Amino acid sequence: MGQQRTLISILFIALMGVAMPSHALLPEADAQGHIVPSLAPMLEQVSPAVVNIATTARVRQRNPLLEDPFFKRFFNLPNQPQQERRTTSAGSGVIVDAREGYVLTNAHVIDGAEEVEITLKDGRSFTAEVIGVDREVDLAVVQVEADGEDLSEITIADSTGLRVGDFVIAIGNPFGLGQTVTSGIVSALGRTGLGIEGYENFIQTDASINPGNSGGALVNLRGELIGINTAIIAPAGGNVGIGFAIPTEMAVNVMQQLIEHGEVRRGVLGVTIQDLSPELAEAFGIERQRGVVITQVMDDSAASDAGLEAGDVVVEVDGVPVKRSSDLRNKVGLSPVGERVTLKVIRDGNARKVEAVIRETSELTASGADVSQYLEGASLRNLREGELPHASAGVLVESVEQGSPAWRAGVRTGDVIINANRQEISDMESLAEAIPEKDDGILLRINRNGGIFFVVIR
Repeated sequence: MGQQRTLISILFIALMGVAMPSHALLPEADAQGHIVPSLAPMLEQVSPAVVNIATTARVRQRNPLLEDPFFKRFFNLPNQPQQERRTTSAGSGVIVDAREGYVLTNAHVIDGAEEVEITLKDGRSFTAEVIGVDREVDLAVVQVEADGEDLSEITIADSTGLRVGDFVIAIGNPFGLGQTVTSGIVSALGRTGLGIEGYENFIQTDASINPGNSGGALVNLRGELIGINTAIIAPAGGNVGIGFAIPTEMAVNVMQQLIEHGEVRRGVLGVTIQDLSPELAEAFGIERQRGVVITQVMDDSAASDAGLEAGDVVVEVDGVPVKRSSDLRNKVGLSPVGERVTLKVIRDGNARKVEAVIRETSELTASGADVSQYLEGASLRNLREGELPHASAGVLVESVEQGSPAWRAGVRTGDVIINANRQEISDMESLAEAIPEKDDGILLRINRNGGIFFVVIR
């Protein structure tokens, strides 16, 4: 019987070796001399680079009734001092540069934190400084002062080589239990349109990811980082095998900009786009039915300088297929200003390649915090004449940080503010005039792709 189990183990290792690197699933002998496969040798090398993150923050305690401006006016209530309480939370992170002490994690793990403490697997703890945060992608970089300390860093792999069915391991700190390892496979790639982040291109995995795993490592069987664990779909409140990780393809770009600039400096191409539908493909005389149609090219933009035209169908960027609008938006939004990109477009049935240089927006973008505390986290600018077919005037929301008051109220990137506190809005100046200095909330009327609705931000 023992010989049979040994033969089965050897056969299992041989079969798994077809799909796995030989050094990832190493054979080990148990106490009875049976050969069994194990991930332990690889994890012993990788797990010291995955850390626990504990944060402390102050949050404002809210009473919706006392914050409602109409309720306060009706009952003639005085302004109440804001009550605050201290909160703590736990998450995970990955050491990406041991010499400099850089740790990559999720933005929501350290969002609003006054104190950030990093704990290594061996129990050592360090106070960390926040270097930069990008809420649009949900990534952040923190740094520990660990002079002379022996830190371990993780090797970063190129996630573009991933395939559905590849084995992966998630390492993190679920429910604050301490470092935990789970395994699974890549269930899907390129998940977008989930509304979790501003820029989405998730790896989906069935490796268990739970609260506290956020910011932890998703690694391949070589022990290389391929993603940062970020979110789950949990309709019943627990893990159901649908987890999402930010691929290193996106994370490395953002991480480098956060380290260099403390922020992500996103560029623009200067076009409006829509997905290529079967009806549009037939109208344009195109056989393929996946791509992005340019509906408008802005004057004096990177797109106009490159010679792009309305009606062009973008099918590739830098050799990577473009199947939907989010593919092009991700590529442009995650490319640093000044980067040259090559677009393959179909025009009048003929394919051609066009080079464009990503530009910094030439329009003056203002911080919403300069207008009102309730617009903090939003970037605003005047709507250009003819820029959008569904709006002729107003203030365009260039971006809005996830978790900000505007985001929680339902304001999203691309919305046009046309009315504030029942006053018509034509530009930034009129928006500022419509909102008093000591505002008790804002009533906005929003134009989103031609649909008009109200939002209340408190």
